[in-house]
Amino acid sequence: MRLICATCFLFATAASLQAAERRVITHEDLWLMPRVGAPVISPDGKHVVFPLSEPSYKKEEQVADLWLVPSDGSQPPRRFTSVKGTESDPAWSDDSRRLAFSAKRGDDKENQIYIIDMDRAGEAQRTTRISTGAAAPQFSPDGSHILFTSSVHATALNDADSERLDKEEKDRKFKARTYTSYPIRDWDKWIDGKQTHLFVQKVGAQDARDLLAGTALVKLPGFALAKGSARWTPDGKAIVFAASRNRNRAAFSFINDDLWMVSITGGEPRRLTGNEALDGGDSWSSPRYSHDGRHLFAIVEPRTDKVYNARRVAMLDWPSMRDAGRIHLPDGREITDFAISPDGKSVEMLGEDVGQVKLYRAPLRAGEASLVGAPERGMYSNLEIGGSRSPVRIAAYQSATEPPEIVRLHADGRGFQRLTTFASAKAAALDLPAVENFWFSNQRGQRIHNMIVRPPAFDPAKKYPLLVLMHGGPYSQWQDAWVLRWNYHLLGADGYVVLLTNYVGSTSQGEAFAQAIQGDPLKGPADDINQAADEAITRYAFIDGSRQCAAGASYGGHLANWLQGTTTHYRCLISHAGLVNLETQWGTSDNSYEREISSGGPVWQQGAVWREQNPIRLAAHFKTPVLVSFGENDFRVPLNNGLEYWTALQRQQVEGKLIIFPDENHWIMSGENSRYYYDQVRDWLRHYLIPDAQGGNTSPAAAKAQ
Repeated sequence: MRLICATCFLFATAASLQAAERRVITHEDLWLMPRVGAPVISPDGKHVVFPLSEPSYKKEEQVADLWLVPSDGSQPPRRFTSVKGTESDPAWSDDSRRLAFSAKRGDDKENQIYIIDMDRAGEAQRTTRISTGAAAPQFSPDGSHILFTSSVHATALNDADSERLDKEEKDRKFKARTYTSYPIRDWDKWIDGKQTHLFVQKVGAQDARDLLAGTALVKLPGFALAKGSARWTPDGKAIVFAASRNRNRAAFSFINDDLWMVSITGGEPRRLTGNEALDGGDSWSSPRYSHDGRHLFAIVEPRTDKVYNARRVAMLDWPSMRDAGRIHLPDGREITDFAISPDGKSVEMLGEDVGQVKLYRAPLRAGEASLVGAPERGMYSNLEIGGSRSPVRIAAYQSATEPPEIVRLHADGRGFQRLTTFASAKAAALDLPAVENFWFSNQRGQRIHNMIVRPPAFDPAKKYPLLVLMHGGPYSQWQDAWVLRWNYHLLGADGYVVLLTNYVGSTSQGEAFAQAIQGDPLKGPADDINQAADEAITRYAFIDGSRQCAAGASYGGHLANWLQGTTTHYRCLISHAGLVNLETQWGTSDNSYEREISSGGPVWQQGAVWREQNPIRLAAHFKTPVLVSFGENDFRVPLNNGLEYWTALQRQQVEGKLIIFPDENHWIMSGENSRYYYDQVRDWLRHYLIPDAQGGNTSPAAAKAQ
């Protein structure tokens, strides 16, 4: 009853606010909004556990606990853990009576695995004591053992070895990193000689066994365990996991993960997929078993001559590993998650489709899945299915106007029941116009999907500047989603129409549409961006076409830098983590071979893309004022690209501002840095899009745009 009343109050509040004036979103609204994590449903389908973060600008004041809610919504969520520190990776036992999670408590130096009995009152009990820390717990089918992962020295045979090697490393008088193969960095970390291994120990004991220590597999220079990929076999005698054995070949070959199996008593892992060749084949991930144990399902990404290939769900008979076929989505749309129905009748999937993520379903046979349903707006993520006779479907739901919350999906897929409303009331107080969709055909005859977001306090009689946002990837899509790092409403809060285009190369319309970017990495997508801006101005009379700026991060930053050299269409640009030189990006990024394939061959052959689609070669045409920003610890788009861009801008005497975040990586993750960045973006846009702000703008590029 409490939940029903709370829900009624929420929607009554929302209704009343429709008549009153809602306020404009601020960074504090965005950053301090409670953040619901991925739900995990109990096997019996009765309860859902999920992490909830209560952010703060001060790290020491942030709270992150586990919460519990009945899957039928009969009671409101309740805080399940409340000690200092962060709990993560919740996992149920098969009988739904115990819950394991990873946390650092008391005198723990690293995260350990804790277990709590749901039927008894009391605190969770620590079950691991390993010096290297423990994460991602899983109960064995009979509940007697726990599986977890830990990052250990590659040569360590046991925990005592790990402690010894850690001490030797700390006691060294020199500091140096030495490598004999590729890669040497990953996102924001130097590869340091440690590996993630699988451990199993009996619940109540403290004799964790490293299942991979000393094996020939981990001695391969290309070994890397895929995060979150391990699963118990149905009989509880072995672990199936995904791992690479060819990561060291990433400079000259596609790489992939195969499925492997290792006994819990130890021994050499056995490869279940792929062949003896080390050159990359299909890549496997996310193994999961049917509830009767007769089938193994996994995500498989086919290997072709294309960089991007849409993921499928593979079905394999167990334990024979006979290929029973693959399930795909219509038009090769991207599968983002999947779950197996407890009744054994179907596989259910979440898949991308023109700005949304929808629910699909397929019977247990190869072929195309069918669309079951989609929310009226927004998207689903983190699909979970529990129960037996009557499957219970749980997911996270969000839209551009609604922060993520936990929901129970209706069986027909045509709606949902809200189980949490942590952020909903806060968001309801804000002026957040819903996204609107429109389409056009580009110059190559491809249909291009777009979304626009109107500014707060919208008045159709007024004229508004246009802010063109370009998404990263490129193999991703703009979604009707609540975005923390690039929030549509916060960016448009000063009175801008925000345009979001799913240019060619996006995953919004399936495999062929995404693959069409190969060999045309910048020009084609940028042409779509420019045409989309023109189309929006033509379609919407309230857009002032004389006042436009374009902004992007990561691949969106690449596009911003391409626009710098190819058009004076925009009064200003914003580029975060954007490459300016294809050649130096190829040589310094942590991911090079796929860039080479996308560009038609190695850099020294100087094919057309290297010569014609490299922004730095167009520096003679740089004119547009630009805000440039980088994280100093970004190894995906290293800082050298920012410095090179800045030098070219200064050489050409282009107005600009360069911001370097010493403690950030590819993204701006800390609260105060994020607030500062949004403030800088706000001031930059005001200067070029609002004539009376800060004395107006007299730059040559702006004058030309006027």
